Amino acid sequence: MTRPYQILIATTLATAALLLGACAPKAPVTGTVTAADQVAIKYETSGRGEPALVFVHCWTCNRGYWDKQAEHFAKRHQVVRLDLAGHGESGRERRDYTVEAFGGDVTAVVEKLGLKRVVLIGYSMGGSVSVEAARRLGDRVIGVVGIDTFYTGFEVPHDQKKAAQMVAGFLKPFEENYPDASANFMRGFFAPGADPALVERITKAAGSADKNMALSAMRNMFGWYSRNIPAALDALGPKLRNINANPKGDRKPLHPSVTLVAGSGHFIPQEKPAEFNQTLETMVAEFTSAGAKK
Repeated sequence: MTRPYQILIATTLATAALLLGACAPKAPVTGTVTAADQVAIKYETSGRGEPALVFVHCWTCNRGYWDKQAEHFAKRHQVVRLDLAGHGESGRERRDYTVEAFGGDVTAVVEKLGLKRVVLIGYSMGGSVSVEAARRLGDRVIGVVGIDTFYTGFEVPHDQKKAAQMVAGFLKPFEENYPDASANFMRGFFAPGADPALVERITKAAGSADKNMALSAMRNMFGWYSRNIPAALDALGPKLRNINANPKGDRKPLHPSVTLVAGSGHFIPQEKPAEFNQTLETMVAEFTSAGAKK
């Protein structure tokens, strides 16, 4: 083989490698950002492409609950997951675990990464956190997806006195015996026939969470609902979509923004990952299309 051909082949191979590298999903990278109250927030980012998808976990969970979503969506999007304060690998020095402070955790991560176009995906408690983060991030957020958190039929009274009484009664078993109460609470969220190993993993994680953090977060979440629903959802308008559970397949959507996943309980991303990913993919495409028309 003559030298010109060798040079040509080498150049072609090098170009192909660069192109493949540019198209390949970005390997996961972890980092830490400091929240407004100086608590360290751990995050992980993988993949590339806009809009960035920021996944916000639920009560007593962590960023690892999004593994199957990260694997799926990192092929076409930058995927960001974080541990809210008091959860996972993030700091635990916060005195009061409010939805507003959690929203600040998400905001800090988005700003640290310099994300310009974002879809926030909030799971259960993470839904209210995502709405709070969207308030702070403004036009950077092109969409918010709540997962079994809004328009589920569960309501907290708007009257603050009644809300406080409801929350006090709800939390009493957790205060008396947190491990057992949290385990029973979590088990009630699964659809009939859910994978026993999944049920055990999630109930065990909830029971081993820090009691003070868990009670503070739940108390503040209910308070946030009482003060902000439905006004905060109305303010988002077409930027809000919801993916809700339909364990026995007999429920009807309680709002036009809701898509139901049949055969799934509260933990939709874990119980029905393929169906969940497909539904979320459609919603992200709708947000992207709506943003492109502006």
